[in-house]
Amino acid sequence: MKTLVICLAALTIMSASVSVQAQATKKELKKELKDKAIRKARVESRKFIKDGFYVAPGALPLDKQLERAWMREVEVNEEGYPQYIIATGTSVAESQIAARVQATETAKMELAGTIATDIAALVENNIANQQLNTEEAASVTKTVAAAKNIIAQELGRVIPLVEVYRKYNRTVEVNIRIAYDSKLAMDKAKTVVRKQLEQETKIMQEKLDKLLNIDTL
Repeated sequence: MKTLVICLAALTIMSASVSVQAQATKKELKKELKDKAIRKARVESRKFIKDGFYVAPGALPLDKQLERAWMREVEVNEEGYPQYIIATGTSVAESQIAARVQATETAKMELAGTIATDIAALVENNIANQQLNTEEAASVTKTVAAAKNIIAQELGRVIPLVEVYRKYNRTVEVNIRIAYDSKLAMDKAKTVVRKQLEQETKIMQEKLDKLLNIDTL
């Protein structure tokens, strides 16, 4: 009995030690990523300022905006994959508001393009496994390729990271950088693509779910 108690105590100590080490490693990694983000933000901030860009009154300082953006860019999830998808958009218009709207839409389209590419790769890998015939496979590929615009419309609210301006005589250039949670983006894109496939193909629902790695809807 005494031996058992000693063993349990030893296991408890070992477990606590592993937990402390894991927390320490996580803190070190977080600090390393933050330091990296700060360095990159400072370099990019100097370049923007040199090129004549400025931030809107009341907005975060440029270096802080860029630091936040780089933190999002290097952040990973528990599986080690990027936590966020980052996209940029640039536009020039006669008014700041118009340029901002156009730049945001451009960034959203870039975001949607990245998501659509990921969905296309997922579908391509699963087509053979689902034993689709040639006609079905062609329909799936065509539908997925055309889903970019719909995905962009369904994204909803994005995370603004960087917003800088530069004046050109009577026009204003706006440079926007946005982020979107990777998992949420894929889930929304799968829903969009599945709906389109239901409307445009005669493939069974079970096959569609497996094609998109969807457990339930």
